[in-house]
Amino acid sequence: MYAEILALLLTFMLNLPFGYWRSKTKKMSKEWFLAIHLPVPLIVVLRILAQVSWTHIPLFFFAFFLGQFSGGRIGKLALKT
Repeated sequence: MYAEILALLLTFMLNLPFGYWRSKTKKMSKEWFLAIHLPVPLIVVLRILAQVSWTHIPLFFFAFFLGQFSGGRIGKLALKT
């Protein structure tokens, strides 16, 4: 159980810089696509190493998108200052 929680936190934290990068790219560009999809293989490996059940994948989707969204918000706030 602790490995699953740690894996979820790492999923969120791994996506923060990618969300930040995504917020600074043109939507639907190659860089935007890479910012969204590059962390996916890392998270799959992390999930396998943590031996997380298939039933918990929706939690990883949520952590993934929350990290992307939060990183994007940080990027947009950084542009305003």
